Amino acid sequence: MKYLLCAVAAICIVTTCFAQNIRIIPEPESVLPTPHIFSLSAQSTYITSSNAKKADKTISFFSNYLKKYYGIELGQKSSQKNAISFNLTPEQPNDTVGAYQLTVTDKNITINASSEEGLFYGMQSLIQLLPTTVATSLDIPGVEIKDAPRLAYRGMMLDCGRHFMPVDFVKQFIDYLALHKLNTFHWHLTEDQGWRIEIKKYPRLTQVGAWRNGTIIGHYPGTGTDNERTGGFYTQKQIKEIVKYAAGRYITIIPEIEMPGHSSAAIAAYPELSCFPDQSTVLQPNADAPWSGSKTGKQVQQTWGVFPDVYAPTEYTFKFIENVLDEVIKLFPSKYIHIGGDECPKDYWNKSAYCQQLMKNKGLKNTEELQSYFIQRIEKYLNSKGREIIGWDEILEGGLAPKATVMSWRGEEGGIAAAQQNHDVIMSPSGWMYFDHAQTRPEDSLTIGGFLPIQKVYDYNPYPKTLTLAEHKHILGVQANLWTEYITSPQKVEYMIFPRMAALAEVGWTKSANKNYEDFKERLQPEIARYKLWGVHYCKDWDNQPKGK
Repeated sequence: MKYLLCAVAAICIVTTCFAQNIRIIPEPESVLPTPHIFSLSAQSTYITSSNAKKADKTISFFSNYLKKYYGIELGQKSSQKNAISFNLTPEQPNDTVGAYQLTVTDKNITINASSEEGLFYGMQSLIQLLPTTVATSLDIPGVEIKDAPRLAYRGMMLDCGRHFMPVDFVKQFIDYLALHKLNTFHWHLTEDQGWRIEIKKYPRLTQVGAWRNGTIIGHYPGTGTDNERTGGFYTQKQIKEIVKYAAGRYITIIPEIEMPGHSSAAIAAYPELSCFPDQSTVLQPNADAPWSGSKTGKQVQQTWGVFPDVYAPTEYTFKFIENVLDEVIKLFPSKYIHIGGDECPKDYWNKSAYCQQLMKNKGLKNTEELQSYFIQRIEKYLNSKGREIIGWDEILEGGLAPKATVMSWRGEEGGIAAAQQNHDVIMSPSGWMYFDHAQTRPEDSLTIGGFLPIQKVYDYNPYPKTLTLAEHKHILGVQANLWTEYITSPQKVEYMIFPRMAALAEVGWTKSANKNYEDFKERLQPEIARYKLWGVHYCKDWDNQPKGK
């Protein structure tokens, strides 16, 4: 009996040791450590089920990851011994897209899933079981994992309007999303400070709108501008390449084409889009500031804020937007097109005789209803093309477009109101999901302000308590946003998203009952070791937060 007890004790000790090496983010539904070790090396192979083609994206990502970070190249389709098996199983009625099972024994690794996405996410969990020390043989602890995502939409937005980001880094950013089991890249492509997408029908959008002649120095209102020409844009060929790259990682790209506000760059290129084409746009960046007329005319804005020169709701403007969207939807196969709709001052509309007459003709009581008319007209056009719109929560003002999905950023109120009106919602409240906010106090670099420590991100629940369970079905998911007013380089992007992206991943994937911040902090240690392996910039002071904050 004593030998049996000793054997059981030994197994428990070994299993406990292995369990300490199984720290996955986001936390899976079920993790059962087992007393095995699989040794992965250049002698390891992969095998697939009969529909092998559907595992190609997953195998490609994993193979490239092993080669890039460990110098290991897997062999192809050999025996079952020392093999990694990617199996697509028959779909069951209650299967969740993205669900998977991962089993590691001493002889093989098996990932079973009924969807391609599930195979891919199982592979991402396998990556997190790899040691972070480079070696020719990698010991992977034995485990049985069953897992599925909580939310269908798990996204992040990158603003390339304020500061242009190179193509290679956009792809790298997409890889970061994939490594965290995020599935949506919201790509902010047009702004007051720059138009970033090639539109062949309107070449001045990139000839003029993609470039500004200076950028504010320091924090707003700044000490002037640097007078340096800066900008850039993505060609349609590059965009197709990026969309294909994202699809290879099961990530949907949703483009954002801002309207009717945040449109200075387009208006600088085509002044006829303004209510007052001859009015200078060298203005203070808020609606209450006095107009400072200038002979320089319209310009791509050099500072931050909200500008009163917005799209005029004319037939010329609507035809322009329709033509732009025709080219956009040919580049992006996503169900949704984000049309902005936020922060649209009504100053010019209130002063415009055309707008006032249009409101009378349409029976609109105020300029909020005029904005709703604008948004609904664009929605109707996109619906006719088989697409749907997403807008920031200001699109609620004046009446919500019939099929619109609301992205709630000014707190949760917009999302709550939309769900109660039976509209779908993506929760993205600035107090929890704006990664351009400082993550340390005092700030250790120039940021837009605010304070968003990683624990606050982690603790967010995208289901507001005021909604009923029936209304919860309208919460599609959650998204974090990175606005780049004060983020000028890929290195700063990385610093602002890491490690907070790990917390976001768990908010979108893991059920509340399985979340625990102290446990998350433990699981974050190997994640940070992976940051070092990847060679990325990250906030090293993430856990040093002021007491009582």
